[in-house]
Amino acid sequence: MPLIASDVVGSPYIGLYCVCTEKIGVFPIGVTSKKMKRFAEALGVEVCSTDIGRCRLLGVLAAGNSNGIVLPHSAEQNEIQAIRSHSDANVQVISEKRNALGNMILVNDNGAIVDPRLPRKTIEAVSDVLGVEVVTGEILGLPCIGAFAATTNKGVLVHPLIREDEKRKIQEVLKVPVEVGTVNGGIPYMKVGLVANSKGAVVGSSTTGPELMAITRTLGIW
Repeated sequence: MPLIASDVVGSPYIGLYCVCTEKIGVFPIGVTSKKMKRFAEALGVEVCSTDIGRCRLLGVLAAGNSNGIVLPHSAEQNEIQAIRSHSDANVQVISEKRNALGNMILVNDNGAIVDPRLPRKTIEAVSDVLGVEVVTGEILGLPCIGAFAATTNKGVLVHPLIREDEKRKIQEVLKVPVEVGTVNGGIPYMKVGLVANSKGAVVGSSTTGPELMAITRTLGIW
């Protein structure tokens, strides 16, 4: 299960730009074919190149697991089709005024925790697409739960200041161990600095040795 350090469009904040499940990695237009090949090998996925709503910040805008991928209302038809053509998962646009779904959803194949500000209708739609139970939750008492953690089917890495009750809830819903960590030389927002699944991970090029050890241990990447 390989782990590589790299960057996307010149930035080590890989998680802002990429979405990855067990089956597909979606990367923004501008990432070279050579680099996408390396990412595909590390993550064991088919890769897709597209923007969402003509924006490169895919990790901010979308979220997914093996069952489905949710996209914001800003996604254009050709972008939706590009993702669908590379995936057998349920790829759907969510009718929600907030479009930063990646920052509001923390999900793996076992469950999902979402921003408590999302209306019930949106939560139900997310549950239908992702095929898992969805509950609301926070990290640090803040609602953008997807921005504070990175998860796979093997583990979750979260902000070092997470409260114990928040940590327990994540562990119960996602059904994997939860550990704290940082990325890219001390950044506590794990989501922004890595993209991973149960087969591998790509981390930001500024990630230090001790951070790499925590990532590999928690996510089971050897």
